[in-house]
Amino acid sequence: MRSVLQRLEHYLPLPLQRIGLSATVSNPTELLDWFAPVGEKRVVGSASVSTEADVTIDHVGNLENAATVISRLHRGEKRLVFCDSRSSAEQLSSMLREKEVRTFVSHASLSVSERKQAETAFGEEKDCVIVATSTLELGIDVGDLDRVLQIDSPSTVSSFLQRMGRTGRRSGSLRNCLFLTTNQDAFMLALGVTHLWSQAWVEPARPPEEPWPIVGQQILAATLERGEWPVNEVISLLTICFPELPVNGFRSTVEHMIQRAYLDSAEGLVRIGPEAEREYGRGHYRDLLASFSGTQLLTGRCGNAEVGYIDPTVLTGEEPRRLLLLAGRSWLVKEIEWAKKVVWLEPAKEGGKARWMGGARSLSREVCQGVRAALVGGAPPAVQLSQRGKIELAALQEDLALSSDADFMSRSEDSQMRTWTFAGTKQNRTYARAAANGGERIKFDALSVRAPAAALMLEDHGEKPVQLTDSELANFAEGVKFASCVPLPLLGRTIIVRMFASSGSHTSS
Repeated sequence: MRSVLQRLEHYLPLPLQRIGLSATVSNPTELLDWFAPVGEKRVVGSASVSTEADVTIDHVGNLENAATVISRLHRGEKRLVFCDSRSSAEQLSSMLREKEVRTFVSHASLSVSERKQAETAFGEEKDCVIVATSTLELGIDVGDLDRVLQIDSPSTVSSFLQRMGRTGRRSGSLRNCLFLTTNQDAFMLALGVTHLWSQAWVEPARPPEEPWPIVGQQILAATLERGEWPVNEVISLLTICFPELPVNGFRSTVEHMIQRAYLDSAEGLVRIGPEAEREYGRGHYRDLLASFSGTQLLTGRCGNAEVGYIDPTVLTGEEPRRLLLLAGRSWLVKEIEWAKKVVWLEPAKEGGKARWMGGARSLSREVCQGVRAALVGGAPPAVQLSQRGKIELAALQEDLALSSDADFMSRSEDSQMRTWTFAGTKQNRTYARAAANGGERIKFDALSVRAPAAALMLEDHGEKPVQLTDSELANFAEGVKFASCVPLPLLGRTIIVRMFASSGSHTSS
């Protein structure tokens, strides 16, 4: 967006005025300096976080139990339930309807008409539940809301604040959030997020480091916009759009794109090349408008109505009757037109299945340290634990037996050493890669690493620079849009800062 605004200013007589509104940014001045590097700037209001709210964590063990709790609690009130996957949102809404709870559902894979219909109806109802993913985290007005419930936990304090902030808007009412966690990891994450919130902490907004794929995207978009233009003007624009990046990197990126035929060059001028036309030219270069690509979904239709979007992986196999769960209802698949990317549906009484592919969430070191602090010191006074929550916390504290003065805790599990680092996803990925040392793959998550004790020297692995092999670079690059527009050394820098915790990181030649 910053680059697009800079390009837009090229056509305007006066600089654009930028106005940003947020309830969850802890570093507004720093963010404003990045977003508007020149011109007059002002921050109005406070960036402080309020801890005045009714927050409870209940450990219910599974989604069916969560549905039972929701069906019995707060009857007569309007409840917004957040899930962190489309599949769990569909499953929960189906379970609630079976329990005769007036239920609506909203997520990104529903058609616009389905979502608007659910959100409008929810806004007019009183005794009902809407089950949603982050699509209702902000922006959409669903009327006076009584309760927010969270299945499991978001991965950031910022998301938690946005979701809880949908309540407490009426005079005299208090913001509230009830966590219903369905597994041990989610329970710990809820503890970590609420521990940080209780300390009035929220994540600072940080721009992405080494955004070289976005540089490639902006070169193509600006060239498509201009038709043909001098290379020196390309470099000049990039230095304005990306003042934090080195100019020699822009030159090497343009040269690389010419070599790969993403750009065509003659007499110091560049234009869109045949490879860019082949890869991005469909739909009037629509694919250039987004900096990432999602899974290619199929459109589910019932008669003339568009219901939503279906992951093709759920349609594989030789099942005689395929039943799907979409928009909180069961559907029978009648026909699949693969060429048109359309799935024809008809209503079904039996339950179906819901599945969409998605990437694993990354947790920050701060959130993981919040988990550790809660496991050592218990839930903070600002957070209430249900009786089940107290039992789960006591069991975890007894099982892990964390010491307040030790950074790590290790124990033997299945012939390997599991070390609880509470260091976050990027740091533990770095530890695991160093521990593997070219051998078998080491398992890790945001809180721990499973590796032979001799291989895991945490104090050393955290300081060594990461050097990606060619195969690692190719593997990670598959998930980076516009990666082929970037020279390998610059692409390696992008991948390392996104995926690993390292000082002085660089790629191998």
